[in-house]
Amino acid sequence: MLDDLDRTLREVIGGELSDLPADHLHFEPPDADFTPAVPAVNLFLYDVRENRQLRSNDWQLDRPGDGSVTKRRAPRRVDCSYLITAWAGDPLSEHLLLGQVLHALLRSPVIGGDTPQGQLAGQELPTSILQPTLLQGIGEFWQAMGNKPRAAVHLTVTVAVDTGVSVTTTEVREPAIRIISKGES
Repeated sequence: MLDDLDRTLREVIGGELSDLPADHLHFEPPDADFTPAVPAVNLFLYDVRENRQLRSNDWQLDRPGDGSVTKRRAPRRVDCSYLITAWAGDPLSEHLLLGQVLHALLRSPVIGGDTPQGQLAGQELPTSILQPTLLQGIGEFWQAMGNKPRAAVHLTVTVAVDTGVSVTTTEVREPAIRIISKGES
């Protein structure tokens, strides 16, 4: 599922930044060993956690009209947070590239239609950008990565993960009560 989200974000950003070669869009830790060919954009997935505000314990019912009913638990919602950086050789070019990425993501507050890939196909994926980051100290982050601080955009995408098993049964259309006498079977 996370690889499908990476492919989905590649579609969103690659579709808006047509002059950025596809192999210049990375999903790697921006550590000291990360030296992409420039210009490049890197989306580092740094946090994955359940969105408990969107949790539902309700059953979802599907009635296809053939007399059956399928019930399943509502999917769990998972927030996937990315640190997005631009790599272009000089700060001004990096800011220009990062601004283009920011513009592309702001145009997609919900990623839907044919864009979600793989297991995410058919989902509407809400995004949150320019919100406070889950990283406690951005300076400490860059120090831990062994790299110099740089401008970054934080993106969170919420995906639905189906964790339940479906149960299909016959739909009850009319209640029936049958009374049996003691000697009858």
